[in-house]
Amino acid sequence: MRLSFLQSNNLRIEISITEQKLRLLDEAGAVLAEYAVSTAKNGVGERKNSGCTPRGKHIIRAKIGAGEPVGSVFIGRRSTGEIWSRQLAAENPERDFILTRILWLSGCEVGVNRLGDVDTMQRYIYIHGTPDTEPVGVACSHGCVRMRNADVLELFERVAVGTPVVIR
Repeated sequence: MRLSFLQSNNLRIEISITEQKLRLLDEAGAVLAEYAVSTAKNGVGERKNSGCTPRGKHIIRAKIGAGEPVGSVFIGRRSTGEIWSRQLAAENPERDFILTRILWLSGCEVGVNRLGDVDTMQRYIYIHGTPDTEPVGVACSHGCVRMRNADVLELFERVAVGTPVVIR
């Protein structure tokens, strides 16, 4: 498993809960890319065990999965060696598949999304790939921000650890 820690760049990410969109912006605010996403079925919220997507200012704390094949399955931020397939999904209907790449988020606002019962990183909130059979553009995740595998792969290659992420 490859993990990258705290670099930086001049890009930023904005995630719109109402639009179910992720936008990659340059330092002037120009949109470089826009992707459909899926945030939490339970809505927004910062509390541990809420199943909600946390709001506010975050950074990408770690990038996980560099070099893994598209469709790689992750459990506990480690590749299982499996590649997602309909057969694998049918054999494991209870699994919430985290695929291809992980951008692990860390909150920046103490008491809002950092430390205590509202810590985004301790909640294991990621931007990650999801099976192509799962919808995007509608809220249906368990708290993370799900993306199509091709989209998360492209985003992963464009951003650095330390990239700011705002979820509104």
